Amino acid sequence: MSGGGTAAGELVWVPAAAVIAREAGARLREFYAQGVETEYKGDVDLVTVADRTVEKLIHTRMSEAFPEHGIFGEEGTRERLDAEFRWYVDPLDGTTNFAHGFPQFCVSLGLEQRPAGTKPDEDGTLVAGVIYDPMRDELYAAERGRGATLNGRPMHVSRAKDLGEALLATGFPSRKRHASPNVHFYQEFTLRSHGVRRAGSAALDLAYVACGRLDAFWEFNLNPWDTAAGILLVEEAGGRVTDYAGQHYRLASDEILASNGPIHGELMGLFADMFAGRDLAPIPTPREFAERRAKTGTRNIGT
Repeated sequence: MSGGGTAAGELVWVPAAAVIAREAGARLREFYAQGVETEYKGDVDLVTVADRTVEKLIHTRMSEAFPEHGIFGEEGTRERLDAEFRWYVDPLDGTTNFAHGFPQFCVSLGLEQRPAGTKPDEDGTLVAGVIYDPMRDELYAAERGRGATLNGRPMHVSRAKDLGEALLATGFPSRKRHASPNVHFYQEFTLRSHGVRRAGSAALDLAYVACGRLDAFWEFNLNPWDTAAGILLVEEAGGRVTDYAGQHYRLASDEILASNGPIHGELMGLFADMFAGRDLAPIPTPREFAERRAKTGTRNIGT
């Protein structure tokens, strides 16, 4: 972990942001309990009244708590983007889960410091992050150099040293899935790891890497509001975040790889092999499987 656990009173941005995230999460719980109508903003990209209502709430509270900070929200809020500090806001990460009544979603607030002279296409420094899971009442928080916490207690990444022992997570795009190659990576990582989870909230996946529930996470084509808070959580909990080649992760990157650190090199090596078409394990086709099954006989469950 980078730095030690720090009392809330010593933190600069997290205390107010945590209050905002909890209030937003409570509103999400209300919507979740009563059910919400959904609409599409892409082929299968859902948006609900909850997304918009909660982003508006966060915007109001952020403007009160941090009047000089910019806000960049998933549902369209764009204010004071020339400010030194900019919040990346996802009012509801895991909208598809939310809409289907699957209790895996969160509020994500990430703060970037952008000193004078930072070009529009350059990243600043992530200095604070808060992710709140309203269904489990879990608040993940971090500030640069001050460690990361889960409900106020210091958290750390896992100690897994081998991919074969690791539990991983990934995600798939909610639209244009045919254009994403991730199903091929999912297949290979499933064969080589202890398992791969696909729970539908990138922010929570990153938080789970930070607290050691997961050993690594990868995904294609995420947005800054998906990752800003989670990146800092992982780094402050002792983990590593890069692109698939090990380069510094940028908020506009098309790929993210976050891990506990010890297995990062093995993960990057597998990505390199897969992109080059090397050492890929063959998967039997349904016909091949049927032929093998016929030769060996059907195994009865429980025997």
